[in-house]
Amino acid sequence: MQLSLSSPFALATLRYSQAAILIILVLVCSFLLLLLFLQWHRPRDKRLPPGSMGWPYVGETLKLYTENPNSFFSIRQKRFGDIFKTHILGCPCVMISSPEAARTVLVTRAHLFKPTYPTSKEKMIGPEALFFHQGSYHSRLKKLVQASLLPSAIRGSVSQIEQIVLELLPTWKSNTINTLQEMKRYAFDVAMISAFGSKQDLEMEGIKHLYRCLEKGYNSMPLDFPGTPFHKAMKARKLLDEKLRKLIQKRRRSGRHEGGLLGILLGAKDHVKLNQLSESQIADNIIGVIFAAQDTTASVLTWILKYLHDNQDLLEAVTVNISHVNYLLTGPFIPSNFLLLPFIYHSTFCYL
Repeated sequence: MQLSLSSPFALATLRYSQAAILIILVLVCSFLLLLLFLQWHRPRDKRLPPGSMGWPYVGETLKLYTENPNSFFSIRQKRFGDIFKTHILGCPCVMISSPEAARTVLVTRAHLFKPTYPTSKEKMIGPEALFFHQGSYHSRLKKLVQASLLPSAIRGSVSQIEQIVLELLPTWKSNTINTLQEMKRYAFDVAMISAFGSKQDLEMEGIKHLYRCLEKGYNSMPLDFPGTPFHKAMKARKLLDEKLRKLIQKRRRSGRHEGGLLGILLGAKDHVKLNQLSESQIADNIIGVIFAAQDTTASVLTWILKYLHDNQDLLEAVTVNISHVNYLLTGPFIPSNFLLLPFIYHSTFCYL
């Protein structure tokens, strides 16, 4: 007897075969996932502190995003102690929260640790940025960055920075503000002046817009798929790199490097090899300095405002000393040293 495909027996056989294949695939995938999960949670080193590594690759990142960050860490601190392991943003981590452990890492045994960032953040900032390197390259770039922050280098930008403050203060009147966010806004505008100098190139607005798009992906999962924050950030990073290269080329052709960190990097030469920095080195370090200047500066400024608010004696001392500062006819100035307000300097450390 011959069966055609239209026969109910043949159709039943095909359906059973498809179902069997599907079941086998599900079982194989489940087995592989189980092996991966067990391998992920297998103790790799008995010296690692207690904690949870979460799901493979994702780790505990989703929990970090869905919970309050303070709760995320405090819950694990109570459960595992002051030192615990976790896995966030694609990286295995050991978290420390005790002053003694922090002192060991940052002071007494600092030579045993290397400052670093997640690979995803290195891709977004740029691999040539100084804080991804050690040795002579790091030392050279560090000196150049420090040179851009000397009083003699930023004196010409003070009036612009003051103008930023004067435009910002009225927006705070009669409103409840998020101090940290406002300080980030202020620090970003100042960082742009510090990076590019007082000269406002046509490319500046585009650079600002692309950087803001880039920073939205700094703390995202490194999933480079269309629609993800990381993918959008990397797309903005590529466009930002193109704009920075055009600006670098324009200033090099003109022979006028202008001010800011960009001007110093453009004029930098290795005293031994007499090599200029490449466009990628300059672009990565410009982005890196803006990244470093924004969050850390905003955090410090926020705490300063809190101390001034909570300590009226200190606030009065600052107000009195500032009122005694002489202004040049051309506006505010920076002295050749930082002993302008010695009373405030010492009082601040007393309160801290």
